Amino acid sequence: MQTKQKNKVISIIGPTAVGKTELSLQIAKRFNGEIISGDSMQIYKGMDIGTAKIKPSEMQGVPHHLINLKEPWESFSAAEYQKIVRGKIQEVHSRGNLPILVGGTGLYIQSVLYDYQFSDAPADISFRERMEEKAQSGEALNLYNQLKAIDPEAADKIHPNNHRRVIRALEIFHCTGKTMTEYQKNQQSIPLYGDILIGLTMDRETLYQRINQRVDLMIAEGLVQEVSDLMNKGLSAEHQSMKAIGYKEIANYLEDRTSYEDAVTLLKKNSRHYAKRQLTWFRNKMNAEWFDLTDKREHWKKIAEIIDFIAGKLELKSNN
Repeated sequence: MQTKQKNKVISIIGPTAVGKTELSLQIAKRFNGEIISGDSMQIYKGMDIGTAKIKPSEMQGVPHHLINLKEPWESFSAAEYQKIVRGKIQEVHSRGNLPILVGGTGLYIQSVLYDYQFSDAPADISFRERMEEKAQSGEALNLYNQLKAIDPEAADKIHPNNHRRVIRALEIFHCTGKTMTEYQKNQQSIPLYGDILIGLTMDRETLYQRINQRVDLMIAEGLVQEVSDLMNKGLSAEHQSMKAIGYKEIANYLEDRTSYEDAVTLLKKNSRHYAKRQLTWFRNKMNAEWFDLTDKREHWKKIAEIIDFIAGKLELKSNN
């Protein structure tokens, strides 16, 4: 790759099940790319089916990074992700290859591509501990409702069961008098790379159908057993990893809190809602070039269009 391209990063964003993985492989094969996962849950070992993690047999020889780095009982943050991925981008560039950042966790991707500072975020450990005690004693929903009252925009992006993020948002408001949304808007948005940002979307009905089909496939591939294996290792709803969509619903079924049918129905519903939130976040926060993949008949034509768009941005011809 030419020297002037060494600071380039391609990013592929979009909702779950829209087709990011397939596109990333096509781009990587044409532009000597290495793929970096932009998914907050694919970082965990043993969480393969529920996170739709690419299988080694599907990688087509393309290097993949930021997969299977953490044990499922370990915590992981956007700040940690930012540090690791920026180092990984340097590594990929040093090999003369093109980093391709792919995923649906918006804050993670944004934190890498822009001058996003985590270190100056205010903290009050005693306040945080008090809030954690409340969450543990059954007041978690009250905390979420507090956040909803002071910062509805942040609350809409955070699942009520994600106690850690709810408490962090309350902590920022407690320390600064500003909501997390206000605080994040003050972050600098200076791009750090010559990034090429590709957004994928499709008709909502088509996307929801794909999400439902993906859940059915996950179940067929053994999602229930995967969750059971994690629970047998001592994982519970208190662990960050088990708050992920797909795991919490099946865990409730395995603990006899709901029926199998209701768990699967809720999993599909939560996945659809998550996709809607992803699209809203990406459209509001990131200036992507959007491509619609709704029409199956035009699929490969659309892929070729995206490849040509990237080639133009790179001022390179794609590999044959």
